[in-house]
Order: sequence, then structure tokens, then C-alpha cells
Amino acid sequence: MASVIGGTGSFFGPWKENHAWAQGAAKPIKLGLTCDASGQYGNSGQDDFRGIKMAIDEINAKGGVLGRQVTFITADTETTPATGSRVAERFITREDCTILIGALHSGVANAITQVASKYGVIYMNTNSSAPSEAGENCSRVKFVWDGNGTNFSKASVKNSVDSIGKNWMLLTNDYVWGRTTSAATKAQVEAAGGKIVDNLLVPQNTRDFTAYLLKIQQAKPDVVATAIGGDDIKALREQVAQLKLDGKPAWINNQQDWPDVWGAPDSLFGVFGTTWYHKLPLPGVAEFVKKWQAANKDGPIPVPGNVSYNGYMSTRELLRAIERAGSTNNVKIIKELENLKVSATDRMQHFDAYMDPVTHQMQQTIYLARRNAKPADNTDLFEIISWTEPKSAADDAAPGKCKLTPYEQVPTVDS
Repeated sequence: MASVIGGTGSFFGPWKENHAWAQGAAKPIKLGLTCDASGQYGNSGQDDFRGIKMAIDEINAKGGVLGRQVTFITADTETTPATGSRVAERFITREDCTILIGALHSGVANAITQVASKYGVIYMNTNSSAPSEAGENCSRVKFVWDGNGTNFSKASVKNSVDSIGKNWMLLTNDYVWGRTTSAATKAQVEAAGGKIVDNLLVPQNTRDFTAYLLKIQQAKPDVVATAIGGDDIKALREQVAQLKLDGKPAWINNQQDWPDVWGAPDSLFGVFGTTWYHKLPLPGVAEFVKKWQAANKDGPIPVPGNVSYNGYMSTRELLRAIERAGSTNNVKIIKELENLKVSATDRMQHFDAYMDPVTHQMQQTIYLARRNAKPADNTDLFEIISWTEPKSAADDAAPGKCKLTPYEQVPTVDS
């Protein structure tokens, strides 16, 4: 009871909310966390939540933002666009949330974007990586924090065409992230002088990849480039290993999210992209890992990965932007985020990062990795083999596709 009166209590149920504060204290800033807890990206959604919550707890321990504590409510968006839309609508219209944070599935993220844009509510898309999220589906109120399919393709494809071979097959989750990522890969392959011999479209929630793998065996491509995510990629990796196809052809997996890898590390193969790794030999990384572990002692994953990192970084930079703006007015915060620059040291990456004011995508270091043959411990699953600076990995097509609403047409929102 004392903790509730003092403002530290939590209330749990179908909707989880931190909403108690001390009598007479300033009204908290309330965030709506749109994190999957079930479906294809349920594991990653909860890892996203762990990073977001860590950033919130850190700022509250320092006295909050503008003298106000930060509270949140969260609900399972179920890796389903319709659910994401309903959750966003409820958070804004019934729960008085003035900022939304979260998402893995790009279809869910786009559904949330439509709701947020209607009301002028800022939306921090933490982990959706379809190129369309910062392209044709961009929004003045949305900021995209993950690398996208084009970024990872630009970091990997040309060198692979030159060094491995020109005949490629694509294996694609049949939804917006898979399709737009494979389209970006195709463009990069053809620009490098290669050709796509086939693109195999895979429905979401596929668990038996036998038919697809037989087609790959028969076609004998030099490289297979996958855009398969969540629980689907775990099933694919296991079956590729069982059929001993993990050596030849060569495999490029556009991005591997840490929660998916941790669930089945023995089947990890090929070259893949990421935005961060917990053993990068960079300032601040070891300290961040220790803080994250202290905040998540009872969690199912022992160390942070790219998903939790993106959740933490997006939330931290949002709260810093509110401080710099000196206001919770949405347009003032948006303008601060559009001018965001973060040093390599502060980002715990190899290069400085910056927010693209035209597309609202965070431009950051893109890493390529493969399975670590000589791990230092049981969490040391990746061998980082290259890092690409933001400008070299930038999605050049996105600015031409993104049309941001003028500031004066954004509905005013203030916490």
C-alpha cells in the first residue's frame, strides 16, 4: 500500500498499467506501449518492452521529465494489424496516452501509424524494419528506430554477388516487411550484376518449409536471401540444418533479431544483419549490459540484444527530446527529434547516428554477423564481421516516397 501511495505501485490485468502517483504531485506523462506478447513476434515484443521500461525507470529515478514522472500502460498487440489499431485507438481516446511506443510487425506498425496520425499523437516505431515504414508509410508523427531491409541489403549484397555468385533466390514472408525487404534486395542484386532466379513467397506462421527447401535444392542458386522473421525464421533455420543446406548455397538472412536467435542458437547459419550486439568492444556496452541485467533478473533472456536496445534507445531519446523542448507539445517534440544527432559513444555503435528529417528514420551503423565458432561464453553467439556507416547504408529511395504532413496540419497534442 505504501508503494502505491508513493507512486511506485503497478496494477496488472489484461491491461497492464503504472498509474498511481503521490497526492499533489504533477500529473505524469503517460505513454502507451504497443508491444506484442503473442503471435509471430511475441518474444521480441516482450524484449522490446524490457528495453522501453528500463529507459522509463532510469528517467524516473532521476526525477522524471520536466519535473513529472513517466507512467505507462501496455497491452498485447498480438502481431495483428487489427489488434494494433484497436489498442492504439483505446490508448489515445480512453486511456489519455499522448505518445505511443513499440511494434515489431510492420503491418501492425502501419496500422498504429494511421491511428496516431489521425490524432497527432507521436509514435515511436521501435523495431519494424520494412522499408515502407520510412517510405510510403511514413508520417510526421512517427519515428522509425530500426535499420530497414534496404539498409541491411546495401551492407551485404554487392560484396556477396562479387565474392559468392550472381544467381540468387529470395525466400520471403508474404507481408509488407518481407515483400518490401525482398524488393530492396532484388534491386541491390541486379545493380551489382546478379539476377534473381525465383522469389518464393511464404505465408506467415509457416512451420513446414520442406516444399520451399526442395525448390532451392533443385534450383541450385549461389545465394539464398531470406526475409523471414519471428517464429518462422526459427522453424526455417532448424529445417535447413536438418537437411544440411546450411553450407551450400550461401545464405543471407536480412536481419536476425536476438530473441529469435536465443530461442534456437544451434541452428544459426549464414550471414545476417543487426544493429547492435552485447559484446561490441565499444565504450559503454559492458556497463549497459550490466544495467539491463540488473533490471531484468528474472527474464527469459540473459543479455540484451538489438530489439531491447532499440526499445531503450528510442524511449531514452524521446524523453531527452521532451526535456530539450521544455514542453510536451507534440510539434515541439517532433522538431527536436527531427534534429536529433547522437554520438557513436552515446549510441554504443561504431559511427555517429542521426535522425533523417525527411523520412524520420534513425540512420545508424549497420552490422553484418555470422555464427561465432569460438564463443567466449554461452551468450556469445555472433561474430561481427563488418560494420557500415549510416550514409553508405542509407535507403536512397525512401525520401522520394515519404511525404510528411506540414506541421500546421498536425492536430495539437499536449500532455
